[in-house]
Amino acid sequence: MRRAHAIIIKEPENPSNERKPAMKITVLDKCTVTTGDVSLSPLEALGEVRFFDTLPREKLAAAIGDSELVVCNKANITASLMDACPALRYIGVLATGVNNIDIEAANARGIVVCNVPGYSTSSVVQHVFALILHFASRADDYAASVARGDWTRSETFSYLAYPTYELAGKTLGIFGFGTIGRAVSKVAAAFGMNVLAVSHRPTACDGVEFTDTDSLFARSDYLTFHCPLTEETKGTANARTLSLMKPSAVLINTARGGVVEEAALAAALNENRLRGAGIDVLDTEPMKPDHPYLTAKNCYVTPHVAWASQEARTRLVKITADNIKAFLSGAPVNQVNHL
Repeated sequence: MRRAHAIIIKEPENPSNERKPAMKITVLDKCTVTTGDVSLSPLEALGEVRFFDTLPREKLAAAIGDSELVVCNKANITASLMDACPALRYIGVLATGVNNIDIEAANARGIVVCNVPGYSTSSVVQHVFALILHFASRADDYAASVARGDWTRSETFSYLAYPTYELAGKTLGIFGFGTIGRAVSKVAAAFGMNVLAVSHRPTACDGVEFTDTDSLFARSDYLTFHCPLTEETKGTANARTLSLMKPSAVLINTARGGVVEEAALAAALNENRLRGAGIDVLDTEPMKPDHPYLTAKNCYVTPHVAWASQEARTRLVKITADNIKAFLSGAPVNQVNHL
């Protein structure tokens, strides 16, 4: 069931005697950024702002109306939607990825598109290791066992219901070595892990060995993705590359769902060709009731929340507001298209 949308209109105070018309701004996908725990005041201060929660596609044009600026997270801003909103001059994406924006259409219509890079690096790195440690330390499995009363029935001070493993000495493979991949490598080094990486622009990094994709899959004990979804990266984890992995290996994906062929990964898990998978992103979100991960063995799924710490969302709102201020001053920053 779709969430009902809420409209909040905020008009900033104008202390000058000469009253200027407020800039009209529509913010879509409000519920993906805050549940009330993150202030939207940096956006509210910029003009006449209308906030909407997630809307069906057919209601987007009416929501944007005559706004000159639109801010969104996952709403699809298509060529036809741009045509239906001729006042539109600026699209601000509440994310780093801009797959939901028709960039070519924006270019053709002279619409500036800006994103927010780097706001969630610490959050994503933390989540990656939460997923890795789920398989290494099994803390939540043991906690659930204790809650069931297993420890109260134990004849010894400790019981070994689930095998655990040290990360020290294991090999972490990183596919994509940008800001997040590099940050992941530093935490891996602190755990005493060996680090392999694949990058289309490898730059020297202490303790990191760059290799090719097949070698990364074959040698990694834990393999984590930190790349954008492009034609080149789509389906990188597929039946062939997954067959190269150790049966004891674990795959982690907090990047984009499409870099993994989901049916192939589910098959590898169900056939015990992989120890497990920690997944935060899907090819289609939200998850469908018949998704293969729901019945896959040792598939630990979180609902696209690696990015979403309170601190990261606070930075996201602030940088989004700063992007708008820069655009209004005539000097856009974090612009992803070229007009």
